[in-house]
Amino acid sequence: MAIGTTIAEPATILPLIVNYFSSSSILVGFFASLLRGGAIFVQLIAAFYAQSHKLMLRELRLVFLARFLSWFSIGVVIIIFGQDSPNLTLTLIGVGLFIFSFSAGFGAIYFKEIMAKMFSHKYRGKTQAYRQFFAGIGAIMSGVAAGYILELYEPPQSFGYLFIVSSLLMAVGLIAFATVEEPIKENIPKKEKSFKQFIKNSLKILQEDKNLKSQVVAYLFSYSYLMSLPFIILDAKEKIDIGGAEIGMLISAQMVGAMLSNILWGKLSYGGNNKAVVQIALLLLITSTVLTIFASSYIYYLIIFFIAGAATDGFRLSYGNLILIIAPEQERPTYIALQANITSFGLFFPIVGGIIVDKFDYLNLYISTLVLLIIALFLTKNLKE
Repeated sequence: MAIGTTIAEPATILPLIVNYFSSSSILVGFFASLLRGGAIFVQLIAAFYAQSHKLMLRELRLVFLARFLSWFSIGVVIIIFGQDSPNLTLTLIGVGLFIFSFSAGFGAIYFKEIMAKMFSHKYRGKTQAYRQFFAGIGAIMSGVAAGYILELYEPPQSFGYLFIVSSLLMAVGLIAFATVEEPIKENIPKKEKSFKQFIKNSLKILQEDKNLKSQVVAYLFSYSYLMSLPFIILDAKEKIDIGGAEIGMLISAQMVGAMLSNILWGKLSYGGNNKAVVQIALLLLITSTVLTIFASSYIYYLIIFFIAGAATDGFRLSYGNLILIIAPEQERPTYIALQANITSFGLFFPIVGGIIVDKFDYLNLYISTLVLLIIALFLTKNLKE
């Protein structure tokens, strides 16, 4: 599955695709946010219905189908309309990305609930690290393949082929997970009579649980790295000469960072040090942002993307594990949804980044990112294992 989604990684290829059809920095930020932020509010709805379900794999399979079809359709749209209708192409890409991200809002609740039932919190982080490690191997190959396709075909056809090929590879991973044997959930809470009552109870939980509140705020600010991430590749294109092969290598560098870092993340998480994972990841991102300011050659960008890959997987593992640790079993979907919905606003940091680049410059963007990352690091002192 990672092999597929790497093709439109919001740090590299997606900004290049949007930039090909439009020169607007704000639009680049908007599409980067759309790929990840379409799930806002959806997860609370999913949690409302999921809380009383003993099994969730059937619903997850429907999510997988929606994500495959939307991803495949984006490739078809680019090939058919990309050459002559850039505005229409961008609009339809946006629709496809929204469906892909929107369906993920439901899928995240179902997936994490299944993972929580299959693994104890002691082994969950280690298992997730192994999963991300082997996903990284596949993503590295995907980066090499992406570079080859970008070199072999001219845009926009090359972009369309990337989506179509990656959707087929993604389908393999989706089918594999759809065949797992899901344990039955034993502790089923009484479902609220209405969604309004569910929201009221959810907000009460957020107010009363200080651990949840601290974690949500820290996670939200941790997303600030996304403010500059989609624009690094565009800044690099202005500073140095990079083609399809170089872009593919940057993707691979990012995935190598993600893959190798999971060896460390897994050991730390297994030892109950998820908080340390978050803090190390933030320090890495602060370092990479400083490097971005002074980057003057291709080797700098290889290091920057390597660090970004490592830190991103650290966040994914640690915050995903921390929420399952502090959440009571019967309220687990609600806790997951609360964290996901509130922190999802951080997924719109790329839009803020686009505005900063449009009105000022890349330097101001990187400085703003640094300030927010330092605030995030300070906030992690309140995280509880």
